[in-house]
Amino acid sequence: MAPLEDANAGFKFDNVKRNQILSDKGYNLPGATKTGTTIVGIIYKDGVILGADTRATNGPIVADKNCRKIHYLAPNMYCCGAGTAADTDSTTNMISSQLALHSLNTGREARVVTAMTMLKQYLFRYQGYVGAALVLGGYDISGPHLFTIHPHGSTSELPFTTMGSGSLAAMSVFESRWRSGLSRDEGVELVKDAIEAGIFNDLGSGSNVDVCVITKGNVEYLRGYSTPNERVPKEQSYRFARGTTEFIVPRVGPSGEESTAMDVSA
Repeated sequence: MAPLEDANAGFKFDNVKRNQILSDKGYNLPGATKTGTTIVGIIYKDGVILGADTRATNGPIVADKNCRKIHYLAPNMYCCGAGTAADTDSTTNMISSQLALHSLNTGREARVVTAMTMLKQYLFRYQGYVGAALVLGGYDISGPHLFTIHPHGSTSELPFTTMGSGSLAAMSVFESRWRSGLSRDEGVELVKDAIEAGIFNDLGSGSNVDVCVITKGNVEYLRGYSTPNERVPKEQSYRFARGTTEFIVPRVGPSGEESTAMDVSA
C-alpha cells in the first residue's frame, strides 16, 4: 500500500513560469526586505552577549533605520537574525512558541541546544529557501552557549561568531581583541566595536547598535546602546537667492499654441 503524501507540504513552484513571463514583459516583481546586517555574539566570563545593527534594506533603499534584529526565543535565550526580514521574524516567532509549549510540557526551562535543534531541522527542511541566518545565544543548566545557524541548516558552536554582510569587518575586531574571561563591560564594548566596524565598512549595515546581555537568571536588552550615526547640524547654509536656478515653464501664445520659455523670476 502506497504511503499517504501531503500534497500541501513544503514550498510550491507552480507560479515560476508565470512570474518569468511577467518579468520578461517588463513587470517588476516585488523584492523582499533584507536586513543587510551585522550580527555578532560572544561568550564572556558570566554569560553571553549578542549584538546587532538596526538597518533593514530593500535593494539600494534603506527600508527601516531602527529595525529590531535581536529576537526573543525564551526567558533564557535570544537570537539575532540576518537575511530576509520576514523569514527571520517568522522563524524566531514560531520556534519561540514551540519552546514555550516545550517548557510547559516538561515543567522545566528549555535548553539552548533544544532551540538550536528545532531551528536547524526547520531550516534544513527548506534547503535554504527560508533566508534566515541566525546567531543563537543563551544560558541554561549547563552554562552559556553560543550557536551559529546557517540558512541551509548547518550549525556550529563557537566562543565568538559573526554573521551577515558586515561579518568580515566584525570578525576582524573579535580575532584581534577577544580573549577568554572577559568582564561584562569589556564584552559589551567589544561587541559594540564589532558592530560599529560592520556599520562603517558595509553598506547593508547601519544606524544604531543593539546589545543583549544574557546571564544566569537575567537578561539585559540594551536597545540603542550606541548611536554612531546621529544627525548633526549642517556646517553651512544651503539656501539660495530667488532666481538662482533657471527652469522652463509652459506659456500659451496668442494663437493658443503652447510654448516653453526660460523663467528666472522664481
